[in-house]
Amino acid sequence: MFNKSSLKFLAELMNTASPTGYEAQAAKVFRDYLADCCEVKCDVMGNTIAALNTAAPVRVMLSGHYDEIGFQIVYISDEGLLYFRANGGIDKLNVPSSEVDIITENGLVPGVIGKKPIHLLTPAEREKALELKDMWIDIGAENREEAEKLVAVGDPVVMRSNFRMLNKTRFISKGTDDKIGAFIVAETMRRLAKRKLNVAVYGVGSVQEEVGLRGATVGSFAIDPAIGFGIDVGFATDLPDIPKKQYGDITLGKGPALSKSCDNNIVLGKIIRDTAKKHKIPYQESVAHRATGGTDTAAIQMTRGGVATALFSVPNRYMHSQVEMCDLRDAEAAVDLLVETIAGFTGNESFVPVK
Repeated sequence: MFNKSSLKFLAELMNTASPTGYEAQAAKVFRDYLADCCEVKCDVMGNTIAALNTAAPVRVMLSGHYDEIGFQIVYISDEGLLYFRANGGIDKLNVPSSEVDIITENGLVPGVIGKKPIHLLTPAEREKALELKDMWIDIGAENREEAEKLVAVGDPVVMRSNFRMLNKTRFISKGTDDKIGAFIVAETMRRLAKRKLNVAVYGVGSVQEEVGLRGATVGSFAIDPAIGFGIDVGFATDLPDIPKKQYGDITLGKGPALSKSCDNNIVLGKIIRDTAKKHKIPYQESVAHRATGGTDTAAIQMTRGGVATALFSVPNRYMHSQVEMCDLRDAEAAVDLLVETIAGFTGNESFVPVK
C-alpha cells in the first residue's frame, strides 16, 4: 500500500478548497508534491503539468481533475444571509444543513447551509425536493453590512474539509471526485521517475472538468499526446437499489474499472489488460454508464488528429456528495497498472484499430 508520504499528500489534497474555476489551493499541493522529481509548470487555465523524459518524440498524457463541485455567492440579504448558485453538478438533495467554507480574499470563512425548519413547512412543501433558491448560507452575521465585511458577491464556496480514513483501506471525503484521480496521476509520475522510459510522460492535474472538461481540452491541445489516460471516479454498484444489469458489477477494493466504450481505444485497451494479467494486477470490466463523454478522456481523445485513449475509473460510492467513499486498494492497483503499461511502451506502437 501507499507509504506515509503518499498518504500525507492524499489527505492534504483532499482537504484543499478547489471549486471549479478556483483550483489554486489544490494546484499548489499537487505542484509541490512533484517538484522534486518532475519538470512542473502551470498553464493559464490553472492546470498543473508535470513532465518526464520530454525529449522523447512519443508523448503520453495522464489527466485527473482536481476541481470539485461547489457554489458561488450571488446575493447578500439585509439579514446577512448569503444566497448562492451551483458551480458544477450539485445534488440538491445533499445540500441542506451542510457545513461550507467560503473562499475570500482574506481566507476561508465558515458557514452552514440553512433552510426553513421542517416544523414550519406546509404538507406540500414537505413532499417536494428543495431548490437551491430556497436555501441560504448563514455565516453568523447579524446584517448585510457585517456580512459584506467578510464575504463578497462572486466568492466561491466549497463543502467543509472532512477527509477521514474509515479503516485501513477505505476513506471518505468531499471532492473525492476527482482528487483521487489527481492523486493517482501524481503517484504514477513519482514512480515513473524511477523507471527507464522510452516515451515522454505528462501528468496533468486538470481544472474545470465539472463544467465541461475545459482544463483537459486546452491541456491536451498544448501537450499533443499520442496516448492519453483519463483517471476519474466511476459508480460503485455494490450498494442496494443500483441495478447491476444496467450499470455492471463494480465493487470497492477489487481494482480500477477499465472501460469498453467509445472513449477507449481498442488496441490500447488490449495492451492495458495484457499488462494487468502479466503483472497480476487486479481490475474490473466496465462499459461506463454511457457510451461516451463525461470525463477528461473524451476531451483528450478528440484533440487535434485524435488520441489513443483509455479511461481508468476508481469505484466511488455516494458520488457528488460530501461523503464520497473510495478504497486505497483500487488507487494502488491503478497506479501499478499505469506504471507498468507506460514503462512498457517502446514508442513504436500503432494504435490504429483496424485488422
